[in-house]
Amino acid sequence: MTHDSYPMTTLKLYDPPLCCSSGVCGPSVDPVLVRVNADLQWLKSRGVAVERYNLAQQPADFATNPLVRERLQAKGENALPLAFVDDELVAARFYPTRDQFARLLGLDTEDTEPACDSEGCCG
Repeated sequence: MTHDSYPMTTLKLYDPPLCCSSGVCGPSVDPVLVRVNADLQWLKSRGVAVERYNLAQQPADFATNPLVRERLQAKGENALPLAFVDDELVAARFYPTRDQFARLLGLDTEDTEPACDSEGCCG
């Protein structure tokens, strides 16, 4: 199946405060964020529209989404990250794996092999 035949879907990811838009910066990079960045690139290559919001850099985007605002008011930054597929909340307080993203977005899970190894080769 080519990415042209995948359904056009939007993934919105609301991150906790990060040092930069991807969180892959600074002297000690979180390997989870390296994986997430690779996974988001993989999703984009399959035709998924990815929108990513960083609480430190885009607080207004958090305030304008009622569910995000409600979760932040209830749990503070511990509510994050939040992932939405076509405005439906699909994950809270963790980043889904590539395989989970694929299933949530209705993509083939056969080619979900991560681009990075456990050492975080790409970043």
